[in-house]
Amino acid sequence: MAHLLGGENLSVSFATRTVLDGITIGLEEGDRIGMVGRNGDGKSTLMRLLALRSTPDSGRVTKRGDVNVGYLDQSDVLDGDLSVGAAIVGDQADYEWARNPQIREIMGGLVSDVDWHANVHALSGGQKRRVALAKLLIEDHDVIMLDEPTNHLDVEGVAWLSRHLKTRWRANQGAFLVVTHDRWFLDEVCNKTWEIHDGIVDPFDGGYAAYVLARVERDRSASVMESKRQQLVKKELAWLRRGAPARTAKPKFRIEAANVLIADVPEPRDAVALSKMATARQGKDVLDLENVSLDLLDGDGVKLFNDITLRLAPGERLGLVGVNGAGKTTLLKLLNGEITPTSGNVKRGKTVVSAVLTQEVKELDDVSDLRVIEVIEREKRSFDVGGKEFSAGQLVEQLGFTKEKQWTQVKDLSGGERRRLQLLRLLVGEPNVLMLDEPTNDLDTDTLAAVEDVLDGWPGTLVVVSHDRYLLERVTDHQMALLGDGKIRALPRGVDQYLELRESALAGSTITGGGNPVTGASGSAAPVAPGRSEAEKRDARKAKNRIERQLGKLEQQEKKIHDQMVTATAGNDFDTMGELNKKLKDLATDREGIELEWLEALDVLGE
Repeated sequence: MAHLLGGENLSVSFATRTVLDGITIGLEEGDRIGMVGRNGDGKSTLMRLLALRSTPDSGRVTKRGDVNVGYLDQSDVLDGDLSVGAAIVGDQADYEWARNPQIREIMGGLVSDVDWHANVHALSGGQKRRVALAKLLIEDHDVIMLDEPTNHLDVEGVAWLSRHLKTRWRANQGAFLVVTHDRWFLDEVCNKTWEIHDGIVDPFDGGYAAYVLARVERDRSASVMESKRQQLVKKELAWLRRGAPARTAKPKFRIEAANVLIADVPEPRDAVALSKMATARQGKDVLDLENVSLDLLDGDGVKLFNDITLRLAPGERLGLVGVNGAGKTTLLKLLNGEITPTSGNVKRGKTVVSAVLTQEVKELDDVSDLRVIEVIEREKRSFDVGGKEFSAGQLVEQLGFTKEKQWTQVKDLSGGERRRLQLLRLLVGEPNVLMLDEPTNDLDTDTLAAVEDVLDGWPGTLVVVSHDRYLLERVTDHQMALLGDGKIRALPRGVDQYLELRESALAGSTITGGGNPVTGASGSAAPVAPGRSEAEKRDARKAKNRIERQLGKLEQQEKKIHDQMVTATAGNDFDTMGELNKKLKDLATDREGIELEWLEALDVLGE
């Protein structure tokens, strides 16, 4: 692979702190690299150096003479006085850029809903971000560098960007470098990961899942990481093995090979125990929306919600996705009693104590002069997480506030730190219903894992609004969608099903299948089965049992092949590895067909 650009002995210091210390790193043709690390560890600094947007204290950046680099900064870089069209395509006439299919595809994926003639300064933050991204992507670059490109993008936007980056170049052409906290995105598009920490860069092969595994292996063999960090990474890896991300087309034998490292790690959540605890704390009734409708504030007769019913059970963990403006935040306000519906009933259990983590985190303004530890100790001095007692200081430290940082005044915290602090503040108030509105904003991957670790042991009812697919699959047990048509729909197959529904809606198709409106859902959020005969249900029940037996046999065969792969890997038997990998792919194809039959049976049964 041809070398594109790189840095030699790069060092950067701010005041008395060295951010990058003698780093030598490079990009080659075909590299798809994600950078991870804690906030402030130098990810954006390194990207700016490699993009030649800043100068190191020492060392140099070199690039091949003909290499063209495109760079998307976190800050707004567009001229606010330009129209959207002029900002993206300059003075090109519509017929000039519209004849290019790639440009049309980029426009449709990012700015189809943005007024082409509006001035940039009149746009929202999310719209400005998408306009800047569209401007960058329509240009012909050999290397693209993206600093937090998924900020302000919804689930659809993130999925579109991942598809674009995967198909933009051939496998051995071009390169990109991306900084993002979106772990699903990292797994989807990256073939390498750079971890920035302690002034150095550690490179790993693969996306986020492979990076987590390799980091555990590195930390175990070198014994250089403290026990708390090891346990956190182990638990994250346990989720990758058992949770939704591990069911995708990843090198599963690598995950299986690491099982010995995490054999003593419990399931991320003990659902039965948490459900019992939640029932004891909340009673049987939590929050119910019954036949609720809500008109838009402009009074033009359009309903934001039209006769929806939603029931939250004790200990339920619900994820909400939806298009911008569909009412996700408004739904949280309805559940929290901040808004009264136009019609219908909102029932609230007698023992319910709810708390909402808002997007703006303005609730901290009244304690801006206090220090972090003082804010928490004002609420409570000890806290129970998963049956373990934590002091306020220990809990604060668990979410990334070092002992020095605990004495920082709230007004001096970054956006991500404010969000972490407010979440802790809500938790120590001991609510039994917790609602999180875009909780991942401004948080790095390590901090997200720590937040998820805290939520794993929390026994109350949880409702999460987020565009972060990894978070939704990690901390919630099922998902629902708001598609902008006034209804709420169950998603038995998760975010993938939501994206399919959106594609159907945009193509003008009728929304069918698992996206049936939920008009009488219980806490399980199952779709309502259309009027099926008893004979159809009986046949479906038999098919379901038969298919589950088949899936069990397939799982045993896959486990056997994984074990053989571990042995073959240890013996460097590449011929056997190739044969086993082909068998595994054949089994995966069989599984897809069988799972489709299983979903069809569940649809008939309404499960």
